Amino acid sequence: MTPLLYLIVFLLLVLGTLMVARYFANRRQNVLTRILDLADELEALYKETGKKMDAMKLVVQRVPSDIAAVANASLQSQEQIQQGLRNVLEHRLWLARHATTATLAELRNAQYALERSRGAIAEQLQRLENAGAELTEATDAAVAQAQREPASLRRPTDGRGRLH
Repeated sequence: MTPLLYLIVFLLLVLGTLMVARYFANRRQNVLTRILDLADELEALYKETGKKMDAMKLVVQRVPSDIAAVANASLQSQEQIQQGLRNVLEHRLWLARHATTATLAELRNAQYALERSRGAIAEQLQRLENAGAELTEATDAAVAQAQREPASLRRPTDGRGRLH
C-alpha cells in the first residue's frame, strides 16, 4: 500500500471514531435534557395539584359536615405535595452532582423514575379533577333541591350554609 492510502484509511478511522463518540455524546445529552424537562413537568404537576386541592376545599365547604370532614382529611395532603417537590429537588441535585460521571444506564433509570412519577401524578390530578366536577354537580343539585323544599323539611345548617 502506498503512504497516501494509509493516510486515507487512518483519517477514515479517526473520522469514524469521532462520529461514534459524537453519537454517544448526543445520546447522553438528550437523556440529560429529558431528565431536566421531566423534572420541570413533575414540579408543575405537583404545584397544579396543590392549587386544585385548594380549589376543592371551597367546594367541600358546601357539602354536609359529615361528608366534608372526610373530604377535608383527603385534601390536607399538602405534606405529600411538599414531599414530591423535595423528591424532584433531590433528582435535580443528584443530576448536578453526577451528570458528568453517571453511566447512560443510570441516567436512563433516573429518566424512567421521573416518567413513572409524572404519569402517576398526572393520573391522580385527573382523578381529582373528575371528583371535583362530580362533587360540584352533586352539591349544586342538592342545594337546588333543598331550596325547593319547604322550610319545615330542610336540614339544619352549621351557620356557614353547610347541612348537618
